[in-house]
Amino acid sequence: MASPDRRQPIARERRPATHLDAEGRRVAAPTWEGLVERLIREAMEDGQFEDLPHQGERLPADDDAYAGDQALAFHVLRNAGAAPPWIEADKDVRRLLERREALFARADSPTTTRLHRDRLRKELGLLVAEVNVAIGRLNAQAPTDRQHRRPLDLEAEVARFDAGS
Repeated sequence: MASPDRRQPIARERRPATHLDAEGRRVAAPTWEGLVERLIREAMEDGQFEDLPHQGERLPADDDAYAGDQALAFHVLRNAGAAPPWIEADKDVRRLLERREALFARADSPTTTRLHRDRLRKELGLLVAEVNVAIGRLNAQAPTDRQHRRPLDLEAEVARFDAGS
């Protein structure tokens, strides 16, 4: 006697392999239809493929041609909503550079007082140092020098700040 916790397979009705001929009549298919082809055909007849994403459209291409042996790792990270460390480091650099541009815009505002401009100038010095640390982290993590960035030159940034007034 079988134990009660063992599950018995569900008996399925075996349908003969069929297909539509040129006139649209259902005829028995040759017996060479394989198991996989039969399962796919039966699933299609049952409508199991009707709600799939990208139906009627081209599948989106995952172009990891340059990823090499790390293609699978990048695929997993992308599906998890994460990015490789050097991409995240580049995002940090971009955010800091946006802060720098916002600082320049505040400094160039006609309502900015001289005292406020002096505070912004000091803030610019701290921000340039922070950007350079982030750029150093990016350059250390990036896989090739094509993703590297040049550090900011504090003197050039201060000169740009002073030229805006």
